[in-house]
Amino acid sequence: MNGTTRSKLNDAADENLIYRIKQLNLGLLFLISISCCIGVAMLYSAANGDMSPWAGKHLQRFLFCLVLAVLIALTDAKIFLRSAYFLYVLNLTLLLAVELVGHVGMGAQRWIDLYFIKLQPSELMKVVLILTLARYFHGRTFEEIGRPIYLIIPILITLAPVILVMRQPDLGTAGMILIIGVAIFFLAGVRLWKFSVLLLTGLASIPVAWQFLLEYQKKRILIFLNPESDPLGAGYHLLQSKIALGSGGIFGKGFLNGSQSHLNFLPEKQTDFIFTMLAEEFGLLGGLFVISLFFIIISYGYVISFYINNKFSRLVTLGMTTAIFLYVFINIGMVMGLIPIVGVPLPFISYGGTSLLATMMAVGFILNGYTFRNIEVSRFKSEQD
Repeated sequence: MNGTTRSKLNDAADENLIYRIKQLNLGLLFLISISCCIGVAMLYSAANGDMSPWAGKHLQRFLFCLVLAVLIALTDAKIFLRSAYFLYVLNLTLLLAVELVGHVGMGAQRWIDLYFIKLQPSELMKVVLILTLARYFHGRTFEEIGRPIYLIIPILITLAPVILVMRQPDLGTAGMILIIGVAIFFLAGVRLWKFSVLLLTGLASIPVAWQFLLEYQKKRILIFLNPESDPLGAGYHLLQSKIALGSGGIFGKGFLNGSQSHLNFLPEKQTDFIFTMLAEEFGLLGGLFVISLFFIIISYGYVISFYINNKFSRLVTLGMTTAIFLYVFINIGMVMGLIPIVGVPLPFISYGGTSLLATMMAVGFILNGYTFRNIEVSRFKSEQD
């Protein structure tokens, strides 16, 4: 290759990169940044007006994850298509490593200590599973998806991490991984009657599954049904959350003035119950503002999917958007007492390194879908790759 040819290739690559940068959806990035700023403010409040130990780290992690999201957005979607299975095997290996050398915290073995971060592979699996199932269904025709034989492999792909995560034990994350997998099946075009059969089977197996739940998991479900039965024990979290939510009223008690959170009645205020603290300090209006913000972010993702021409990126974008929706729905529903407490953080706002990394990677793939919305990838070409 002579110098002239190499120069032309470099110029073409530069122009391609400039084009991709111009395609970045700045509106979505702006909304995500607003969400993070809210998170920093609430973590500052949770520490009684101090950036340490949560707010400063959260901001640093967000800036790092923001760069990662942009890099994902600018990377050719075909690279993720080709590497999806490898990423799945790698993440599954990390889940197996948790069984052997995992870090124990809060009574569960869910993390791998990398010194600079405690990595939770189960959070990353939510993102990797979407890529893997999108890769599989991208290579199948609609007629093939309708045949049960072609669903065996994706069912096994979904159940393998679910079983490993349940062993940690982490019923909430395992449930989220399963729901995300089922959502991809639905989005890929699996017939509705198959979901009806799955639902009936699941309902019929509840008495059997109940026997395999750990004692604290059974107690969470029972307390959800009647939190007043143990107000100073297992029902304490939910009751204090409801008290804090109600005490905020319409306009809230004001920034840094939440009594339930600052007097330490509200547990895990920096992670799972951060929405409760926000509603106590900024009231119903503040809570509705955050919910509206998430509604716009999620709507962005679903609207973007309509403009994507290739099946793989469309499924990935729909899957990542659905994952963010599940995070928001489960967290807010949990602190309001609408669903059992399962330990799911609020995206971009709750403190937590791996959960922020996973949700920002999801944002990166949504942006990637928009950046490469006009490319076409044939089913046969992806199989050859």
